[in-house]
Amino acid sequence: MPYFKTSKKNQPLSTLLVKSQKCGLRHTVFSVNGNEYTGEWQDNKKHGKGTQVWKKSGSIYNGEWKFGKRDGYGTYSVLLPETKEYARKYCGGWKNGKKHEYGMYFYNNSAVYEGEWSEDHRSGWGRMYYESGDIYEGEWLKDKNHGQGIIRFANGNWYEGAWRDGKKNGNGKFYYSDKGQLYEGFWVDGVPKCGTLSDFWRNEAPTPTKYPIPPLHLVDMQLVLREAQSAYLERINSKFPLNNTLTDNE
Repeated sequence: MPYFKTSKKNQPLSTLLVKSQKCGLRHTVFSVNGNEYTGEWQDNKKHGKGTQVWKKSGSIYNGEWKFGKRDGYGTYSVLLPETKEYARKYCGGWKNGKKHEYGMYFYNNSAVYEGEWSEDHRSGWGRMYYESGDIYEGEWLKDKNHGQGIIRFANGNWYEGAWRDGKKNGNGKFYYSDKGQLYEGFWVDGVPKCGTLSDFWRNEAPTPTKYPIPPLHLVDMQLVLREAQSAYLERINSKFPLNNTLTDNE
């Protein structure tokens, strides 16, 4: 059988490099765009532990890979142009190339989030340290406070209760540290709608009201609040009714 020698002169450099790194631990592999990867391979894909450097952005990922995508535990860092030093942006879990499960993210303005992720979004339980000094701890859904959580403001105020789409929604408590007062009631899109206001740690407040709040004399205060809440929800539902009519094509 005749032997034909294949010429590699016309093959792209990237093709030659990738073909030489099929399986196992290899040395650094350079792409034609300047990116470089050092680590393990399987079936011509990054698989196992390795480090990727992106030339254009100067960012680095060091961690686990699965079939060519970041998957497992890893750290992502970016290059600071003014100091030429690397700053850590995210360290934690990855899945299919996106932040997933537990991880910590460092924002440019000194804010920090630590908690659960799902497909690059803060989702699940997490704690957010804001640049202002405020701290939120609780549930998240697609980067918004959603579920049960508590936020402690830098000025001493705090809110604990239900959230939806990043706003106070549902039953919750808000403490006014300067007045020494506590509001307990129902919220809609960040606005208190019906509830009670009472003195709370009044003696420790820096600027309490001149007179304390008089006690309520109701036989069933909770019943009154429930009725007020139900009446408000009925008005909301009548103003924005749900359209349950289906067409023939649905």
